[in-house]
Amino acid sequence: MAKSAMNPKVDFFFIKAKKWQEELEKLRMIALDCQLTEELKWGVPCYSMDGNNIVLIHAFKDYCAFLFFKGVLLKDDHHLQIQQTKNVQSARQIRFTSVPEIAKLKPILKAYIFEAMEVEKAGLKVAMKKTSEYPVPEELQSKLNKTPALKTAFKALTPGRQRGYIFYISQAKQSKTREARVEKCAPLILQGKGLDD
Repeated sequence: MAKSAMNPKVDFFFIKAKKWQEELEKLRMIALDCQLTEELKWGVPCYSMDGNNIVLIHAFKDYCAFLFFKGVLLKDDHHLQIQQTKNVQSARQIRFTSVPEIAKLKPILKAYIFEAMEVEKAGLKVAMKKTSEYPVPEELQSKLNKTPALKTAFKALTPGRQRGYIFYISQAKQSKTREARVEKCAPLILQGKGLDD
């Protein structure tokens, strides 16, 4: 099987990497070996098949990783996949901290990629939790109940923006911090903006 072509637009990601450079290059070669199309999405290398995202490569302070978009649907026989946070529903990571570790896992990683491609070919979908199924933090709900304009503006937001606020506010451990976050977010909500807009 021939390798897919490297996309010159993606090269800068690998060149600018200060940490994990060798590991990232190794992951790139594995993804290209699987004949996926290399693109730059969200500022990171993304590998797709027929326009469908399969896996991306990203780097963090303590590790670099393959992120499988529909990882939750993979068998994960080797128990390598990690759910990044409790709110991530579909994607799963496989994390790395060394080139020898990646080299040792190469055949297994390719098997995961091929399985992810099969999931995509079969048209399988992840049953996603609806925004309405997430509990709204008490502090946000109280503010929405007291401020009809804010409640209307919040309901008019896209489900993704609503989830963003719910997650951001609920992540604070103390009620005082959650209240401060509600106050900080209220003007954005009234403007119809998301947390990152």
